[in-house]
Amino acid sequence: MSNKKVLATVEGREITEEHIDRLLAGLGPQRVEQFNTPQGRRTLLNEVITQELIYLDAKDNNLDQDPGYLTELEIMKAELLKQYGLRKMMEDIEVTREEALNYYNAHKHNFRSRESIRAKHILVEDAAKAEQIYWDVKKGLFFEEAAKKYSTCPSASVGGDLGYFSRGQMVPEFEEAAFALKVNDVSRPVKTQFGYHIIKLVDRKAPGFKDFEEVEGEIRNILMGSKQNKKYVEESKRLREKYSVVMK
Repeated sequence: MSNKKVLATVEGREITEEHIDRLLAGLGPQRVEQFNTPQGRRTLLNEVITQELIYLDAKDNNLDQDPGYLTELEIMKAELLKQYGLRKMMEDIEVTREEALNYYNAHKHNFRSRESIRAKHILVEDAAKAEQIYWDVKKGLFFEEAAKKYSTCPSASVGGDLGYFSRGQMVPEFEEAAFALKVNDVSRPVKTQFGYHIIKLVDRKAPGFKDFEEVEGEIRNILMGSKQNKKYVEESKRLREKYSVVMK
C-alpha cells in the first residue's frame, strides 16, 4: 500500500512519504543507507520542496515558453520515445522453461561446479581459550551451542554455520584446515589473521555440474539477450527498408 502521509504542501501541492520513498528507491545502496534515517529523509524532503519552488518560479517567469526550453523538451521527448519504442519492440519476447532446459543440456559443460564444503566455526581471539573450547566440544559440548556462546564471528547466531564454499573463498590457513577434515570432524584451533578458529566440517560436495535450478536464471538471461539482439537486428533491417536512409 502506498504511503500517502502528507509531509508538506507547496502552493497547495502535497508532498507525501511516497515521494521520499521513490527518491530513496532511485539511490544506490550506500546513499540509501545515508538518507534512510529521520534526518536523511528530512534532508530529502527539503530538496523536494526546493525543486517544487524552482518549478513554480520557472512557471511564473514563463520559462516553459522559452525557445531554449522548448528545444530541450523536444530532444528529451524524442529520446524518451526511442526508449519506449525499443521497450515495446522487445516486450513480446519470452524464454520458456523448455528452451532454458534445452540450453542447459546442450551446454552443460559450461556449468561445472568445483569441490565445495560446508563448515561451521568458532572464532575467538585467545589461543588458550580456543584450546579449552576445542576440548569442551570433544567432551560433548554441542558445537553449535559453543559457537553461540563463545564465537566472535557474526555466524555465531546460526551456530557458526558458514554455508558452502569452494577453494579460494577463505583465507589460506582456514581453507587448508577445513578441506583436510572429514565430515563431522572438528579441527584443533587454527590461527589466521582474524584469530583462532575451531572448525567443524558438515558436508562435502564433489566436483560435478550445477543443477538446472541453480543456473536457470542465468540461462534465461543469456537466451533473452540473444533473442533481443536478433530482434533488434531484424527490426533495424526492416526499418531501413521502410524509411529513407542516406549516409554521406
